[in-house]
Amino acid sequence: MTEAREPAGPHARRAPGTPCWVSLMAHGLAATEEFYGELFGWEFRPGPQQLGPYVRALLDGHEVAGMGQLPPDRRLPIAWTPYLASDDVDRTAEAVRLCGGTVAVGPLDAAEAGRMAIAADPSGAVFGIWQGATHLGAAITGVPGTPAWNELVTFETESVSKFYATVFGYEREPVVSADFDYVTLHLAGHPVAGLHGVGHALPRDRGPHWKTYFEVADADATVRQVADLGGRVVRQPQDSPHGRVATVADPEGAEFSVIQNPH
Repeated sequence: MTEAREPAGPHARRAPGTPCWVSLMAHGLAATEEFYGELFGWEFRPGPQQLGPYVRALLDGHEVAGMGQLPPDRRLPIAWTPYLASDDVDRTAEAVRLCGGTVAVGPLDAAEAGRMAIAADPSGAVFGIWQGATHLGAAITGVPGTPAWNELVTFETESVSKFYATVFGYEREPVVSADFDYVTLHLAGHPVAGLHGVGHALPRDRGPHWKTYFEVADADATVRQVADLGGRVVRQPQDSPHGRVATVADPEGAEFSVIQNPH
């Protein structure tokens, strides 16, 4: 995962259910741009303004993420949100409702970019649905500063994995372990996202939520830089089977994880 890959490109269609974009809604967009620009080397250009001020983050000219500004009167959580690809957002939104989820925003057109909705699963975890037109999500992966993985942190995986499998057609692969509740979601045999059941360890002030992992060259150095830039360290770097991982928060409190892949 160290070389740049363009798995589908910004104009190609992604298989329904594929995580294709991550977006952050913040209160102070300029300060948020400054933080992530310093941390990941992102540059920014304006994006669709349907939900207020919005920018797309670019790395070496490739779109990797989006950021919007929350209206002052909206008490929404400051959080990174993954978007899952759909061939028909309206039909997917209806499936979300039929399966016990809710649709909070849309479906609506995002200028020339496509059509989108923001939904929540039955446990309350928020995610986006994206039907691409010209722009269809992140155009580069596998290099520092790009999203590497999306993981749902929830109470338990059994019922919520059925929801995602029914709505998006995932195959489910549980991790067989007496003390570890984890399900990997697959499309066409490839892992695309994870569901982690943590029971009572779930933070009460957050509830179930999706978490985005960003690839970095050096997890320890990134954690130090986050602190220098006004963010905070939630979980110090530690080694895992997939690489060295840490969890941090930006100055507004949006949590995300960083992963340094073993070379």
